[in-house]
Amino acid sequence: MTYQKRIGKIGEAIAAKHLASKGYQILDQNFTSRFGEIDLVALDKDCVAFVEVKTRTSVGFGHPEESITESKLEKLENTALLWLEAHPEAPDDWRIDVIAILLDHQDNLRELKHFVNTI
Repeated sequence: MTYQKRIGKIGEAIAAKHLASKGYQILDQNFTSRFGEIDLVALDKDCVAFVEVKTRTSVGFGHPEESITESKLEKLENTALLWLEAHPEAPDDWRIDVIAILLDHQDNLRELKHFVNTI
């Protein structure tokens, strides 16, 4: 596994744990479509949260959340719609969240920011 993939997996695990601690139920992970991938799908009360996790070990190239472009949000939205189509039992309300994670050089959590309903 490459360094980037390993850091990404660590970030996704931290994000899933964070969401669970806030009462979210994880419904799916790494859902892939022709448009791209959604890292986490979680239920927040009666709303499905499609969560993009961005993890970095430094801010030399900007904060993790700064890497989310309009194009990426569009791909996330299209992938979310396909997930909803495949899961008709899911609630009608949905949103796209971003969790930005900054790790130290020992891969420990330094900072976590949860941006709710980014579209």
